[in-house]
Amino acid sequence: MINIHEKTLQDIEFYDVLDQIAEYCITDLGKTEVQNIRPIKLKEQLFNDLQLTNEYLSSFDNDNRIPNHGFEPITKELKLLKIENSSLETHSFKKIVSISVTVNEILKSLKSFEEYYPNLLLFTGDLNVTTVLIDEINLIVDRFGDVKDSASQELTNIRQTINITKGKINQSFATALHSYIGLDYLDDIRESVLENKRVLAVKAMYRRKVKGNILGSSKTGSIVYIQPETTFKYSRELNNLEFEEQEEVSKILKSLTEFTRPYLNLLKHYQSFLTQLDVIYAKSKYAQAINGLLPNINDDKHYEVKDAYHPLLLTSNLKQKLKTYPQSITLHPEQRIIVISGPNAGGKSITLKTIGLLQVMLQSGILIPVHERSTVCLFDRIISDIGDNQSIENHLSTYSYRLKQMNYFLKKCNKNTLFLIDEFGTGSDPELGGALAETFLEEFYHREAYGIITTHYSNLKILANELPYMQNANMMFDEKSLEPIYKLVLGQAGSSFTFEVAQKNGIPYSLINRAKKKIERGKVRFDATIAKLQKERSKLEKTEQSLKLNERKKQSEADKLEEINAKIQKKLESYQELYDSNQRLIYLGQKINDLAESYFENKQKRELLNEFFKIVQIENSKRKKVSAKQKKATKAHETKVKREADKKVEVIRKNKKAAKIKAIEPIKPKPTLKVGDRVRLEDGRAVGNIDKIEKNKAVVNYGMFTTNVSIDQLELVESKK
Repeated sequence: MINIHEKTLQDIEFYDVLDQIAEYCITDLGKTEVQNIRPIKLKEQLFNDLQLTNEYLSSFDNDNRIPNHGFEPITKELKLLKIENSSLETHSFKKIVSISVTVNEILKSLKSFEEYYPNLLLFTGDLNVTTVLIDEINLIVDRFGDVKDSASQELTNIRQTINITKGKINQSFATALHSYIGLDYLDDIRESVLENKRVLAVKAMYRRKVKGNILGSSKTGSIVYIQPETTFKYSRELNNLEFEEQEEVSKILKSLTEFTRPYLNLLKHYQSFLTQLDVIYAKSKYAQAINGLLPNINDDKHYEVKDAYHPLLLTSNLKQKLKTYPQSITLHPEQRIIVISGPNAGGKSITLKTIGLLQVMLQSGILIPVHERSTVCLFDRIISDIGDNQSIENHLSTYSYRLKQMNYFLKKCNKNTLFLIDEFGTGSDPELGGALAETFLEEFYHREAYGIITTHYSNLKILANELPYMQNANMMFDEKSLEPIYKLVLGQAGSSFTFEVAQKNGIPYSLINRAKKKIERGKVRFDATIAKLQKERSKLEKTEQSLKLNERKKQSEADKLEEINAKIQKKLESYQELYDSNQRLIYLGQKINDLAESYFENKQKRELLNEFFKIVQIENSKRKKVSAKQKKATKAHETKVKREADKKVEVIRKNKKAAKIKAIEPIKPKPTLKVGDRVRLEDGRAVGNIDKIEKNKAVVNYGMFTTNVSIDQLELVESKK
């Protein structure tokens, strides 16, 4: 039985996540339903909800799209159908048709893609494609929301008579209009419309000469508006017919309502189904926005999330184009409690909230932004104490409130509990508060509860180091700039960098030194040791990253070499095949050459043909029967290999030819050097004159100095004239 306290949901900002999910709903009913999402108590229902969201999420990345589920609510119509003798309007029937068509389309789609969406198909329950209501309503109401003429024979007759009467009205008015125009009784405008009726614009002086019903006059009184007598008679008849029409329409709609009433539960089911589908859709769209997924869920009480992002922080940073730092954390029976320490503004509280929020989201059927290799377990109870909880209304101080919370924790904490406590032990005397906090932590430990706490207390760091199933962790800081790196490191307590941060913020060193003297020397040394270890840890982290990068580069090079080796091997096999084929052809050529030589000697045609036929039979016995397609493919492959081989042979031939030509070319004799020639050393730049030559050595004068050089090392620049 899952029990997550209301305060925990507020602490971890769960309702803010629901607000973000609700924005993706396309119906108001769906938005209301999202706001009612809470942690699910039954495991079967939880797993089902997660699978439904996961399946809908997959539909965004494939071609098997689920049809649009948008609909107009029929809540009002459902209430009216419950009331005996009530009647629905035509627009209500159009909404019923629309919601029925939408459900039918979704049912057909899910059935056709059953292998992709098995859970969503099961979610439809006993709903089936039905067109009874749709067909019946469409017989009565047209696409514009009006009752059709064919809805009943009586309505057909009435509307036909109405059309005839309207014709008579127009005809009688036209006759009167034409008659009085000839008599010059009408004003220049001749006619107008008053109270939705055509009237004659009669000059006031002739009002008594025009028979009919006076409906009004102009502002000046110069014109009197009169409906002709014959037109007036037909208008009264039209009014009666329209009343009869309305009565018949009401009768038809009442009958259609009675037909619809037995389908009340089906329509309720339709609306409920589409509302729930809207919630699933919204959760899927939210998962897509935050890269949420369904991690592995185990029963071994093993909790390991990799690259976990705080969803609210992630969405906020995405809008501002800022980087969000993920965290990885592990809890299991041999590492049940983690104590996170380190300076403020380093990300301790965010890490705590991230784990709590992701766990509550998952246990509410919402996919979470973690690495796909993450594995999580479920908790029966999640309790938290996060943030400033000073209560003005209850006149409780922060510490009093926290003691009250600890009392609640002690009552509820067991091996199926996850507790989250921020700034554990603060609010009282550091010595006394720290001792009490240590005692509470020991109690939670002995009850085998899982938990994460943040603290600055050294005694809690020491306790985490001493107890086997508890572990220290710290938020890393840059050892030079003291800027946060926002990375959680397990296995080592963090220094609060109290004095270092104070110095960085401009507090005079003399004051910091005085503060150091006021506290126990052991505490300073302990904090300094932790700070030093953190710096060493940071250096090791960088070294490890560098080694991993080198390892990846070497692996990449090894993969490339492997690929090249595979290509070479393939080419060698192709060349071997070509070589074997050429050897066979050489062998056949040799055989045919021997037969030709034998025939040249003895001129025996029959013997020649017999021997040739034997060769052909032997060769054909080695061949396998293949299709034309296979033969064509083999031929193409052999041609390709031969072409490649010919290209390489051509290059080799060119190189050999060039080498041969070079070998034949005569070597130019080296000029004989003599005294006075201008020379320089081979590959040198400085030019000098030969002053003297003795025993294959020359004395070269460069102006500033002279040097003895072997004649073989000199090259002629200019001969002595």
